[in-house]
Amino acid sequence: MKILIIFTFLISFLFINFKNVNSSEKNYFDEAVSFFKKKNFEKAKFKFEQDIVFNPKNHQSYLYLAKIFNEQKNVEQEESNLNTVILIHPQNEEATLALAKLNLKKSNFSETQKLINKFKKICKIDCTKSLSVEKDLKNSLNK
Repeated sequence: MKILIIFTFLISFLFINFKNVNSSEKNYFDEAVSFFKKKNFEKAKFKFEQDIVFNPKNHQSYLYLAKIFNEQKNVEQEESNLNTVILIHPQNEEATLALAKLNLKKSNFSETQKLINKFKKICKIDCTKSLSVEKDLKNSLNK
């Protein structure tokens, strides 16, 4: 009987702790988004990084980090995070287009064209977004 009570207590304890860990993981992401919307990028960056520790496959955290690094003009980190988003979620339209724009700024025209073509294949929401990048690419090539 004593063993049954101890076993029940342990199972309950583990269930409660697991539930708290899952809710805190969600809180990191939600808090980060809240800080991001308030343009408090340092706190948002920290919370997104915390979320990644608990949920390393959350492509949304990497995408937000890329946006933060874009705001901070940190091209290297922005590109790294965009590549991670595409690695985890290859069909991510926003990351693909952002990476195309970034490659265009770096004058990497062949990679920009590849990403525009990929965007056209995966696009399901607003497929006209690639037109401005494609136009800028053609203008750059004609110079």
